[in-house]
Amino acid sequence: MSLRNIKSSLNKIAKSLSDIQDAREFLLKNTREVIILCSRSIISVHKGDIKSAKNNLKQAEILLKKYQKKATDDLRKYIITPEQEFVEAACLVAIFEKKEIPDEKKLNVMPESYILGLLDCVGELKRMVFDKIRIGDIDEAIRIFDIMETLYLELYPFSMYDKVVKESRRKIDVNRILVEDARGAITEEKRRSDLIKALSKFQK
Repeated sequence: MSLRNIKSSLNKIAKSLSDIQDAREFLLKNTREVIILCSRSIISVHKGDIKSAKNNLKQAEILLKKYQKKATDDLRKYIITPEQEFVEAACLVAIFEKKEIPDEKKLNVMPESYILGLLDCVGELKRMVFDKIRIGDIDEAIRIFDIMETLYLELYPFSMYDKVVKESRRKIDVNRILVEDARGAITEEKRRSDLIKALSKFQK
């Protein structure tokens, strides 16, 4: 009995697995820069520095396209996180600028990444709502909350695909709490604002 064929097959498999492992390590290491740039973009949005936000987002997009070409077949799952962060940042920028939220095709990302990115965006919108309330811009807070709530309602049905889009159910459950928190804050602020206006008229 000869093991020549087995050894030949195992050598080929080992070479293939080694290539996949190297590509995996490459993607995990290098896509961190995409994630960092997207985080910077989000931070800039919250600071109101939209120019910096868009600049970081553009740099992230350029790098992401480069790494997407390497993420083929079994390696696709290693590009989900950077794509997810890119979706989150891109949507937040669009909402800040009062533009249409870009679709999956425009952003050129996988469906899983798009869903997860939108889910993460809801959390950032809550922060924007509270920031607007803090500076007394209740109208803008309401505008952002309406988008936040609509996103949540549109994404809610995707909880049934939790086995396909990992963590979707958990993120949707968290988003429900975030939406209710934001709703409560806006309701309280609106009542306070109306009371102040009523007292102001009474004093006159």
